[in-house]
Amino acid sequence: MRNNVKNTVKNQAQYIVLLLPGLLIFTIGLIFPIILDCYYSFTSWNGFTKEVPWSGFANYIKIFTDPFALNAWVFTIKFTIGNTIIQNVFALLFAVIIDNIHFGKAFYRAILFVPCLIAPLVVGFIWTHMYGDVLPSLNSLLHMHINYKLFGSPRSVLTGLLIVNNWQWIGYWMMIYLANLQSIPKELYEASSVDGASFFSQFWYITIPMLAPAFTICIVGITLGSLRVYDLLVSSTEGGPGRASTSIIYYIYTSSISGRQYGYGSALSMSVLLVLLIIAIIQLSILRKREIQL
Repeated sequence: MRNNVKNTVKNQAQYIVLLLPGLLIFTIGLIFPIILDCYYSFTSWNGFTKEVPWSGFANYIKIFTDPFALNAWVFTIKFTIGNTIIQNVFALLFAVIIDNIHFGKAFYRAILFVPCLIAPLVVGFIWTHMYGDVLPSLNSLLHMHINYKLFGSPRSVLTGLLIVNNWQWIGYWMMIYLANLQSIPKELYEASSVDGASFFSQFWYITIPMLAPAFTICIVGITLGSLRVYDLLVSSTEGGPGRASTSIIYYIYTSSISGRQYGYGSALSMSVLLVLLIIAIIQLSILRKREIQL
């Protein structure tokens, strides 16, 4: 009995020792910065001085009266909604098409997946050159007058960024849908074919319900990733023209570093963290419930 207890304690100690490095990195890299950020959000610190003046809830009140923060949130929400809809629809569409072709699957998968291997900073530079030089040159070749300079107008910059972001990431989410599609038992389709079900009936009553776990991963992943967009903007629009493409994360950077309002930037980042948590919890609760029902 004593030997069993000693072995159990020894095993638990070994597990704790193995867990400590990861827990330490997690605490230093995530938990501790969040605690510091929460503290600075109640100050008017500029990020450079030794003095850290306490300001209470002034920074949080300022968020609701700051028109630039409101505009940043509006752009971020539009960008997130557009990405979530477009990427899910086209990723699923491409996954279904590739799953049903018989030749060249690996080639088409690679073509669609390669863009997501490129750093978003590089993608921003590439598409700035595409919109500014490469595509406009087609007008003279084809004798057309299409305005390809989407980053140059506040009305078209969101469309231009959605094209770029979806070009990069559709292939990534397509792979998740494709992996889930290939795990669906073929017997379900064979049985429904015997009963006379059409392709669209099979897709609606078999494929869509069986893809519930993939929908959870993709919808939550795309939503949270879009809400945190930053690096693409740095290398493409720099938040412009004007402030038309300033996301909330980009605004946090400009407020904290360029504007020397570190306390206010910390309050903004805490508000973003809260929004991310709320959206993630709501989405997961709804989508997980759908998985259980199916």
